[in-house]
Amino acid sequence: MEEHQNEKLQPKKDDNIENINPEITVNTNIPPIVLPAEDQLEDDTVNFKNRIDLSELQEGITLIKNEISKVIVGQKGMIDMLIASILANGHSLIEGVPGVAKTISAKLLAKSLDIGFSRIQFTPDLMPSDILGTSVFDMKTSEFEFKKGPIFSNMILIDEINRAPAKTQAALFEVMEERQITIDGHEYIMDLPFIVLATQNPVEQEGTYRLPEAQLDRFLFKIDIDYPNHEEEVEIINREQNLKGDAKIDKVTAHLSKEQISKFQELVNQIIIESHLVKYIADIIVNTRNNPFLYLGASPRASIAILRASKAFAAMNGRDFVTPEDIKQAAIPVLQHRIIVTPEREMEGVNTKQIIRQIIEAVEIPR
Repeated sequence: MEEHQNEKLQPKKDDNIENINPEITVNTNIPPIVLPAEDQLEDDTVNFKNRIDLSELQEGITLIKNEISKVIVGQKGMIDMLIASILANGHSLIEGVPGVAKTISAKLLAKSLDIGFSRIQFTPDLMPSDILGTSVFDMKTSEFEFKKGPIFSNMILIDEINRAPAKTQAALFEVMEERQITIDGHEYIMDLPFIVLATQNPVEQEGTYRLPEAQLDRFLFKIDIDYPNHEEEVEIINREQNLKGDAKIDKVTAHLSKEQISKFQELVNQIIIESHLVKYIADIIVNTRNNPFLYLGASPRASIAILRASKAFAAMNGRDFVTPEDIKQAAIPVLQHRIIVTPEREMEGVNTKQIIRQIIEAVEIPR
């Protein structure tokens, strides 16, 4: 009897699956499972590619860095910030002791770009008309003709900017902020891109004039240049020995045109920043105004500067969105020349960089 029941429970080879248990209904019309092809798998998975194509921008940045590195040893931080200032359409103030390649770096950067370049050596007897231009009376036409000054170019290198008097420095206010000048009631628009790179020596004070706060606020970055380390110093000496009298700047060739730079600047403007990161920038700026160690806090122009700079750093890192690290990277070069330490803290040796770092650590990072 038991053997007979066991035989019924085991299906025969030619039996249907439906006969295993008559009480269970099995749907035999299920379509077969078809595995997708490799290209279908790629489409169905999450796509982490940038929404903005930054490949051309990164290729251009690599070309510029390679050209500058032919001459400059080290100073990667300075080069990154100079490139970021161009992408963010901002001006930079380069500060360092004599002989640390402030001027040559700016000249090399200009030569690696296929744009107009003009250098102005600031001196104590320099007048505003020497920079902006002046109206000259034409005897033939009996009319005044405006002769453009050296400021009419794409990249302007102002060497030793703190050696000119206040009235000459003030002549840069309008052109640096609005990319235009007004002379004799006529407005003259600058050709874009328009970038000012200025250098100054923080040590020597004789024959210099301190930059007013209004002009410092117009610089996107203040870039401090330190001495090279021992290995870099050896490399500098070896490169100079190998040049054998050849000009350093002749080794650099131009790569990016004005149209490409304008295109890259537009791409940087499209970089995405979330609302909680905008609030993070505002928290940092407001903290500088309420900080007891600071006599002067940062202006709203500083908020915009951090926004633009963080977008530029994000694009340089191959991302189409801003992260808190981009904002932190932009904070010190954007803020250090816009805030003033109280006299009591300055006498104690506290500087602006230390206070900015404390503010960044104190402000909560958004998650």
